[in-house]
Amino acid sequence: MSDEVLVARGLRKAYGERVAVHEVSLALRPGEVLGLLGPNGAGKSTTVGMICGLTAPDAGEVSLTGGIRLATDAAGYKRRIGLVPQDIALYEALPARMNVELFGALYALPPALLKRRTDEVLAMVGLSDRAQDKPSTFSGGMKRRLNIACALVHDPEVILLDEPTAGVDPQSRNAIFDNLEALKAAGKALIYTTHYMEEAERLADRITIVDHGRVVAEGTQAELFSRLPAAQTLQVEFAGEPDDARLAGLPSVKRVGQRLEIAVSDVARDTGPALARLAEHGIAVRSVASARATLEDVFLQLTGRALRD
Repeated sequence: MSDEVLVARGLRKAYGERVAVHEVSLALRPGEVLGLLGPNGAGKSTTVGMICGLTAPDAGEVSLTGGIRLATDAAGYKRRIGLVPQDIALYEALPARMNVELFGALYALPPALLKRRTDEVLAMVGLSDRAQDKPSTFSGGMKRRLNIACALVHDPEVILLDEPTAGVDPQSRNAIFDNLEALKAAGKALIYTTHYMEEAERLADRITIVDHGRVVAEGTQAELFSRLPAAQTLQVEFAGEPDDARLAGLPSVKRVGQRLEIAVSDVARDTGPALARLAEHGIAVRSVASARATLEDVFLQLTGRALRD
């Protein structure tokens, strides 16, 4: 589409015989957050590395609006990209302000503009009062926020964030969320990788799930939820001890400890019939609650429950 600010097509990267990323394609629009999810080793960081120009793809290409291609105009491309890496990348012996100014100087910002942008991004991440302090004295959350300031100083159109909340406290996490929502409102386009499903649910307009280096699903959250056998469940606390043989005869009913989980498509329509079936099978109900599916349910449905570490 003509309004896409970034397009990646057919990205592939192999290390020897191991293919880390295989034919991954994605697109991003201004003012949009794309959540990039996957188990450990699925290829998320490698994909981000290829999009930002740190990792050379074996195949495929990345381009920005205006026909700027990474392969043919790396300098022009990178000036429009900001990266918040998974590992904190700061000069611990330099004050916070000098860290930001150093990153801005790499983009050849004029002195007056560099000073103004440094002031703006430090204020945005809540570090104005610590501008002269060294990162070696900062908490993990403060370092993460300073990393974000360094990625934003040149005012990029596209911002790549690779697990930017790893190891931070709830206050810093919420401050980072506020920063990202402000960037989205300002029309910036963001790619966000995370292992925290609740973060993706809060921030992402669209989600791409990768596994074993391939895209296994993409779409809005509603579109991903539609891939589940049932998007809602009834959680039924039973009285007494039901006969497991009777439970086996009930479709879409699963016993979890002292309760039953019943998969339904529509709570309002399906609750009555479901409870009637339990009564017919002699199961006494003590209480009923409903719950919707979560993004984690979708994630595990698509990628499995096996450990990846």
